[in-house]
Amino acid sequence: MHSPHRTWIIRTGRFASLCFAGMLGWTLTAAAATDPAMLTIERLFNDKEFDGEKFGEIRWSKLSSTYFTFSSEAGGLIQTDLRTGEGTALVPAAALVPEGEKVPLTVDGFELSADEAKVLIYTNSQRVWRHNTRGDYWLLDVASRELKKLGDDAEPATMMFAKFSPDGTRVAYVRANNLHVQDLDTMAITTLTTDGSASLINGTSDWANEEELGIRDGYRWSPDGHSIAFWQFDTTGVTQFHLLNNTVSKSQEIISFPYPKVGETNSATRLGVIPAKGGDTTWLKIPGDPRAHYLPHVEWTPDGSRLLVQQFNRLQTENRLMLANPETGEVTPVLTESDDAWLENDNPVRWGNEGKAIVWLSERSGWRHAYLASLDGQSFSPITEGDSDVIAIEAVDADGGWLYYAASPESATQRHLYRTRMEGGTSERLSPEAQAGWHSYDISADTKWAVHTYSSFTSPPVVELVSLPDHRVVRVLVSNEELREKLAALKRPAVDFLKVEIDGGLSLDAWCIKPPEMDEAAVSKYPVLVHVYGEPHGQTVKDAWPGSRGLWHWMLAQQGCIVTSIDNRGTYVPRGRAWRKSVHRQIGILAPQEQAAAVRGLLKSWPFADPARVGVWGWSGGGSMSLHAIFRYPDLYRTAIAVAPNADQLLYDSIYQERYMGLPGDNAENYRIGSPIAHADQLEGNLLLVHGTGDDNGHFQGTEMLMNKLIAHGKHFTVMPYPNRTHSIKEGPNTVPHFMGLLTRYLQENLINAAAKPN
Repeated sequence: MHSPHRTWIIRTGRFASLCFAGMLGWTLTAAAATDPAMLTIERLFNDKEFDGEKFGEIRWSKLSSTYFTFSSEAGGLIQTDLRTGEGTALVPAAALVPEGEKVPLTVDGFELSADEAKVLIYTNSQRVWRHNTRGDYWLLDVASRELKKLGDDAEPATMMFAKFSPDGTRVAYVRANNLHVQDLDTMAITTLTTDGSASLINGTSDWANEEELGIRDGYRWSPDGHSIAFWQFDTTGVTQFHLLNNTVSKSQEIISFPYPKVGETNSATRLGVIPAKGGDTTWLKIPGDPRAHYLPHVEWTPDGSRLLVQQFNRLQTENRLMLANPETGEVTPVLTESDDAWLENDNPVRWGNEGKAIVWLSERSGWRHAYLASLDGQSFSPITEGDSDVIAIEAVDADGGWLYYAASPESATQRHLYRTRMEGGTSERLSPEAQAGWHSYDISADTKWAVHTYSSFTSPPVVELVSLPDHRVVRVLVSNEELREKLAALKRPAVDFLKVEIDGGLSLDAWCIKPPEMDEAAVSKYPVLVHVYGEPHGQTVKDAWPGSRGLWHWMLAQQGCIVTSIDNRGTYVPRGRAWRKSVHRQIGILAPQEQAAAVRGLLKSWPFADPARVGVWGWSGGGSMSLHAIFRYPDLYRTAIAVAPNADQLLYDSIYQERYMGLPGDNAENYRIGSPIAHADQLEGNLLLVHGTGDDNGHFQGTEMLMNKLIAHGKHFTVMPYPNRTHSIKEGPNTVPHFMGLLTRYLQENLINAAAKPN
């Protein structure tokens, strides 16, 4: 299916715009609230009319051509035949009712044993920082349907990351920062580590390593089940950050946790190996200061004889791959990857050549490509080549000798599935040529099947089961036809993808959403709202379904606003290493310049746009970029909304900010001018600050400091603190509708319905 939007080229300076969609501009009236053709906050975020269907979590069988799904509401544990689509209820939902209870367990996650005879059920999940990683675990025997609760039942929702041993006879888990193993026959529990405390973490992670390196499940069973390798984080000496919750009772609740800000002391990190029956820990003899390095990945080799370990230096310019002896702790080097700017943490262990090599992503050629690296350090051969990027590795077909990966050589705004022989050669696109847009895959272990999800910016997701490599559709799992019918009834904005050329011959990707029936010759010109992120690891210009928050942009277009978004250099898009690394040591400096240049170019190309009514909004890094925009370019931006911004880069965590900016002592001036707070005295337009006071990621502290600076300079602004909400500002009844309504009203009053500039 072709995407229904078009791609245009916008050039600045003397070049005219080719992006037009002549229709009649109009504004929202009271009648629009009941008009089925109009989007509203109620429909989007209260009634959730446009959320659409999703396909649930699956587990591929490694023993047959089937997959498993779990539902406590309908059917229980279902095993579905891939060829016929027939589902068999292995365990009915009634079997998920614990003794003495009346309702089935709510299944938040599940895992099957290797023989698929037992199931671990994760339930009663609780949030730990950004994710629900703490809860209760139950053991379900598929044949007998016996249901047992694991752990000592001393306190609910205290277990983390429970996993079967390779032979399925035991389960390991983390509780109170210690590792435990429970025998599934006797239910006896062996505590492996006893030194866990508030400052010493075994088997899981501290805040910064979880957030920035993805370390949550912090231990690994050996293939023979005799040993467990695990991370240990010592947070002694790490600065404690405190969140204050005033909403729970008469007394304030103080939540404290170690949070290393830029340039501060990090946790000491090490890796140990302990017998699964209990005993002494062997610590791996990894060189270097444990507080000046990171250990993002560790895995057992398939034969269980060694451990493969990765080690970043603090600035993340070097990644050392080494093999460790689990009995002695001795390590030997395999390879070292380096980059003058930084390295991404994109190399989880993917085995090749029967466990004698790994698939490794590197930008050493100037493009992100896959290589096959032997564990003896003697061979490092390219799998993919050319002037395009591998976006991500999707699967390794060890038996067939193929690498499956995501790429989009023709357009950085799209994503497709390709495959290439492991020894290299011509790449083959598997995603249908007729389906422009965004394709994602959950591929089975034998790489013969995949759950394929595809969408575009204007077309909601379709989920289907496909066979590989022919990409034949076996059956549609989710069509979202009902959502399509609702969308078809709307007054739909015109959507275009653009190439915006700025100084230096740079071409930036962008999209624009224009009001339905827009009249280019109208006396009143149209306001423009820029949606921005702009920092590394954020891409806003994607030909993918944007969901309800993206439809909110459609709603603003229905109210007479042009909405646009631009990806500047440094954003995490497949346009080569030089594109991504150009912002090294100048976060908050280069991106706002390019955003402003692109907006000026669009305004020159859009005679129907009102240059006196340009707004910008963004969240997190996008909130910071919105502050930069209105502070540093007051002649361009009239209104800004900054949601959960980071006003001062020195206030953010060490792992993220130092990766891109270096240490503050070595880059002090760029840390200063790259922080929005340094430019607060230049505010002239309308500014709305929105922040959750319980944000453990980008702290409300920074917004308060910014407020003080604005007050000191006599600047007027509006601020909305959401009590005890986190970085996502979604907790609590009615929070999301309230939040989105707040943004909408502010834009209506200060941008959309503000005085327009006549022709």
